[in-house]
Amino acid sequence: MISNDKVTEIFFAIDEFCKVFEPAFTQKLLEDGKKHRKRVFKMSMSEILTITIIFQLSGHRTFKHFYLFYVQKHMKSEFPATVSYNRFTELMQANMLPLVLFMKTCCLGDCTGISFVDSTPVRVCKNKRISSNKVFEGIATTGKSTMGWFHGFKLHIIVNDKGEILNFVITQGNVDDREPLKEGNILNRIFGSLYADKGYISKNLAAMLFDDGLHLVTGIRNNMKNVLMTMRDKILLRKRSIIETINDQLKNICHAEHSRHRSFGNFITNLVASLIAYSFQEKKPGIKFEEQPNAGGQLALFC
Repeated sequence: MISNDKVTEIFFAIDEFCKVFEPAFTQKLLEDGKKHRKRVFKMSMSEILTITIIFQLSGHRTFKHFYLFYVQKHMKSEFPATVSYNRFTELMQANMLPLVLFMKTCCLGDCTGISFVDSTPVRVCKNKRISSNKVFEGIATTGKSTMGWFHGFKLHIIVNDKGEILNFVITQGNVDDREPLKEGNILNRIFGSLYADKGYISKNLAAMLFDDGLHLVTGIRNNMKNVLMTMRDKILLRKRSIIETINDQLKNICHAEHSRHRSFGNFITNLVASLIAYSFQEKKPGIKFEEQPNAGGQLALFC
């Protein structure tokens, strides 16, 4: 189970964010000329977001069981005034915007010049239930990954050598892995070398990123001619498994993927909350990379 110290750490970070967000958000709201009641909610925005995030680290598989039998019974000192389960699920989706902004402004790492990019499928149902799925009808699409066909979405993430998430994009399942890189929004604040698998091979994409000061490094297919590559790039390309490990932790520890969603808003809330929960992990997968000159004056690599 998650410790009280970790709950306090998450709540403090969110509360500091909400102190800035709430007045700025209220000031920008457009008026419709009608009078509205300014209701005071029983639970604050900070409490709602905190419970949403700590569920991803709690080890519980279902949020209903976690909220009814753990939060309301064993966390009364941390959350003394809770609402009903049905009301809380409504508040979760109502606070989806501050959840995404908190992730984008407070939970992303800093680029070190060594970055890795990859996509992972986020399934919303089993393949045999694709035709009967109504929750994501017209939204989710069928795509293909290295593990076979799936129905749902793709999570594209960029991480650094410390295992920190630098940026992310959610697309439909049939979108090509290279498309988010062409749009450029996911590459904000990214510089140096970007390591990817063979699915990102594209001369035009590599040239476009090179013009923006970003070096795209990928492996080569069996039917391609050999490409000259520095020893540094060869070694770091082999370390690309770090992003596979992060994707595995997002799904198996932070529960980014499951098939119990009842709305698209619930899906986005769960996925973003899992990314935030990962950012609060004390130990993240990383690589040790160091360049030192040897006795001959040449650079030696240590990974």
